[in-house]
Amino acid sequence: MLKPLGDRIIISVTEEEEQTASGFVLPSASKEKSQTGEVIAVGDGRTLDNGTKLPVSLSVGQTVMFEKYTGQEVKYDGQEFLIVHEKDIVAIVE
Repeated sequence: MLKPLGDRIIISVTEEEEQTASGFVLPSASKEKSQTGEVIAVGDGRTLDNGTKLPVSLSVGQTVMFEKYTGQEVKYDGQEFLIVHEKDIVAIVE
């Protein structure tokens, strides 16, 4: 599995299926990507200037919302993931 470094977080982006009023399913390529996903892995945290390690405040399994145009898309073992910094996470979905 992938292990992010520093304050990075690996997210499995939620694929949201969208339907029209008449019941047609819109293909994912015709709409923007979701801004929510499940946390798959978290890094050890950010190292501050004084050498102290500030741990990541998220944990694996949480559903989060992230900024729209952020992160690095990667493909690993046939699956697509998004790697973002902790500062790019805007909310935890409960």
